[in-house]
Amino acid sequence: MPHTLDADAVRIWCGLALDALGRAREDIDAINVYPVADGDTGTNLYLTVESAAQAVDAAFERHPASAGAARPSLADVVRAMAHGALIGARGNSGTILAQLLRGMADVLAEGDRTDSGDEADGLRRALRRAVDLAYLAVAHPVEGTVLTVAVAAAEGAERATGDVGAVARAAYEEARAALQATPGQLDVLARAGVVDAGGYGLVTVLGGLTEALSGEPPAAPPAAPAIPAPAGEIAGAGPVDCSADGPAFEVIYLLEAGDGAVAALRERLDALGDSLVIVGGDGLWNVHVHVDDAGAAVEAGIQAGRPYRIRITHFGAPAERRPAAPEPDLPERRPDGPPGERVSRAVVAVVPGDGLAALCAEAGATVVATDPGKPPGGSELAEAIRRAHAREVVLLPNDAGLRHPAAAAAAQARAEGVRVAVIPTRSPVQGIAALAVHEPARSFDEDVVAMTSAAGATRCAELAVAEHRSWTMAGVCQAGDVLGLIDGDVAVIGAELAPTAETVLDRMLAAGGEMVTLVLGADLPDEIAERLERHVREGHFAVDTVVYRGGQPSAPLIIGVE
Repeated sequence: MPHTLDADAVRIWCGLALDALGRAREDIDAINVYPVADGDTGTNLYLTVESAAQAVDAAFERHPASAGAARPSLADVVRAMAHGALIGARGNSGTILAQLLRGMADVLAEGDRTDSGDEADGLRRALRRAVDLAYLAVAHPVEGTVLTVAVAAAEGAERATGDVGAVARAAYEEARAALQATPGQLDVLARAGVVDAGGYGLVTVLGGLTEALSGEPPAAPPAAPAIPAPAGEIAGAGPVDCSADGPAFEVIYLLEAGDGAVAALRERLDALGDSLVIVGGDGLWNVHVHVDDAGAAVEAGIQAGRPYRIRITHFGAPAERRPAAPEPDLPERRPDGPPGERVSRAVVAVVPGDGLAALCAEAGATVVATDPGKPPGGSELAEAIRRAHAREVVLLPNDAGLRHPAAAAAAQARAEGVRVAVIPTRSPVQGIAALAVHEPARSFDEDVVAMTSAAGATRCAELAVAEHRSWTMAGVCQAGDVLGLIDGDVAVIGAELAPTAETVLDRMLAAGGEMVTLVLGADLPDEIAERLERHVREGHFAVDTVVYRGGQPSAPLIIGVE
């Protein structure tokens, strides 16, 4: 059903846009041929929107819906969205998207609206403001890019009649049509037979806005490229040397500086390179430029203010094996990883409890600990890969919901010269099984195959307590019932944890098994573990049981059967 343009709608929009970019990320990366064919536009847009979505979630956490606390206003949420996108913006298209969101926030933050006509007009003005700011941020705008698609969205909204949902849908449809026309506006797109990657991403984001406000997804998905081409290749022309016709480095950093200093910085960076985009305001800016002299670009930032979160990427090699460029020494700047030579291989594991974290760390893994309801994002996983300080990294997400963030983190790490493999572990017990067979002395491919096989041979289950009455695959459960989930689906509903766990074990072992792993939650008594061990020993011949005190707060018991 239609939704008013309020704080909740913005949160829904961010979630829908992030999910859609997660699904489209690889397709967008594959058609990335402008301004540099480095195959990372989809990943950069995903990480930018992920940062915006996390900032919006944080705004809601500061205003919990309890004890009469005030909910966040539309102004609170759109400002958080714009700030999150600014500090998390990646790449040329991600930086422009951050400025588009800032422009929308400037208008939408003027006040909450309850009248549908005011909402529709507010969205029209927000999209127009977004375009105006984006063109001001780009040193040399080029038609046939994300900017052209943004203009079409604004014009479509201005011509539309009806409520805010109708305006959003009109903006989406005009943007989609403009995207399909981009190959006729930019020669490099025509030669490759693809639409603009940044524009494709913006249409995907606008599709999320349309669904959030109208209650229905767009009539058709974003236009697909006519002739998909692998990243870094032009159709029929072979691989593209990303450094042949342009600067060698991409330089990105956040900058604390005043407006006057930034105006001078624009002139200096424009003389050093191309693809210059500087977005932000109120003393905080995101600077993006392609240059041959990365040190000079950073020095210019130092003269303008205080640069930090500096990222330098070399365009001279394909993204999968591109080395990270050396960064200049700066005062008070923390390095991405520990000093010294990189180790040959490392494992990064996401785990939900202190006990599991200690277990994985003891096995040599770099650990990303999670809190209930706060899964790590792609940026956090990418930082953990850097912290591992290895040339080759195996990433164990241990959660089906982390598939897209893990893929985005891996793509980011590959762009920095790290070889990364993501093993699609859906549970910590699958991660434990994979880690148990990890052998750094093997070749990387052999190690990944062995770890993937071990994880795939491990069925997983967990026990949970129902929070409310609902329908499940096992029937209707009531609040307080114990649920036994096998491979993600509710298979057993019980009144008490131990008997329910025994039923789950029997069902899992009916198909065979050699090893049962029990991971105990933070408050689960040892007596239950002893009872379950005895149940396996007495009822299932030659099946071993191992117990770990995982300490996870979310699930009282996690079960693995190998």
